[in-house]
Amino acid sequence: MTTLPEVGDLEPDVWPRTARRVDGVLHVGGLDVRDIAEKFGTPAYVLDEDDFRARCRAWRQALPGGDVYYAGKAFLCTAVARWVADEGLSLDVSTGGELAVAQKADFPAERLIFHGNNKSSAEIRRGLAYSVGRFALDSFEEIARVAALAEEMGVRQRVVVRVTPGVEAHTHEYVATGQEDQKFGFSLAGGAAAEAVRRVVKLPSLELVGLHMHIGSQIFDTQGFALAAHRMVGLLTAIRDEHEVELPELNLGGGPGIAYTTEDAPLPVDEFVERLTAVVSKECAAAGYPLPRLAVEPGRAIAGPTTITVYEVGTIKELAGLRTYVSVDGGMSDNIRTALYGAHYMAVIASRASTAEGRRVTVSGKHCESGDIVVKETMLPGDLSAGDLIAVPASGAYHRSMASNYNHVPRPPVIAVRDGRARVIVRRETEDDLLRLDADA
Repeated sequence: MTTLPEVGDLEPDVWPRTARRVDGVLHVGGLDVRDIAEKFGTPAYVLDEDDFRARCRAWRQALPGGDVYYAGKAFLCTAVARWVADEGLSLDVSTGGELAVAQKADFPAERLIFHGNNKSSAEIRRGLAYSVGRFALDSFEEIARVAALAEEMGVRQRVVVRVTPGVEAHTHEYVATGQEDQKFGFSLAGGAAAEAVRRVVKLPSLELVGLHMHIGSQIFDTQGFALAAHRMVGLLTAIRDEHEVELPELNLGGGPGIAYTTEDAPLPVDEFVERLTAVVSKECAAAGYPLPRLAVEPGRAIAGPTTITVYEVGTIKELAGLRTYVSVDGGMSDNIRTALYGAHYMAVIASRASTAEGRRVTVSGKHCESGDIVVKETMLPGDLSAGDLIAVPASGAYHRSMASNYNHVPRPPVIAVRDGRARVIVRRETEDDLLRLDADA
């Protein structure tokens, strides 16, 4: 049976750093999960604020001469935006809604980068009005659109061109973004990236400050980054030769993986950044190009390990010779990743100690879909019963941000815990919230 130690950090880094067993009961942020569940209900996302802030600092310290943009798409709310600002990071937003959160949090505009493959004119205007530090340009239409709106508003906007370097990252096809056949960016091999640069440098309302790439997510090695860096430095050199300008910035995107189970082995932050910096430095030296200011965009690597989802067991169904289903009070509405990507998770009993022999089970949700699976296979004690609490770690990235109201289930709250105190940073939705959207209600 998979258990947690009584004291000490958990290795590998699956659980929040303050997670402990105390008399068999899981504690996070100095709080008993039973008390959290009683006060705030289940399911609930429980976020270790100290862990989140520490991970922000680790990235900041690993790249002291560059920029670290927290990728807000992983999970964003006003509290998180303020933590990111407090810890000295920048912020990556990709929609008007994410920008609205940044504005609500009074996030420093110059530390924002605005991504997205199809920004509306309204979103662009909003970003220009807030004076965001960078726009990542993603299409020829967008180049013209941003330039026209910036000129209309009397703004000279700093921009980066998003380049598709033609690199296949070893990850799920849905989160691989560096290969040629995908919706993001300008193709390097096809010449679109070079043409995008030609167009941007001719527009007086745009200031081209660098290039951007992103090869994918949940990546455990840096080989793909090495090849991509070689190609990106080649493009920087070609731009210098054609336009007589040395772009000062190179954004390497995000993508470092995290541990969802004890079988995953992500690179430490400092080692990951050191490898990226080394390969870019090597390529620049070989090309005779000055090392640009580097930027990275971790999201999952910061938010993912900081959070657990706490569920209550409702039913246990044993199918002889096939499988045992442990059904909980959440499911694909609070974690779509298992159904969407075939993601793997683990789970433990959280509300008590157990010496019972473990058995392999499937943790399923309450929704009307046979694919509503939270954990496909995990070990839980044989004496598990209705009313027990179980916890699923590594729930901080793409859980709440991709949550839905399928079957009209209200989305869970996010509870930040720190030093024995808990506070709601995203409240639980109610049925009134759902019905409020019905025009004939």
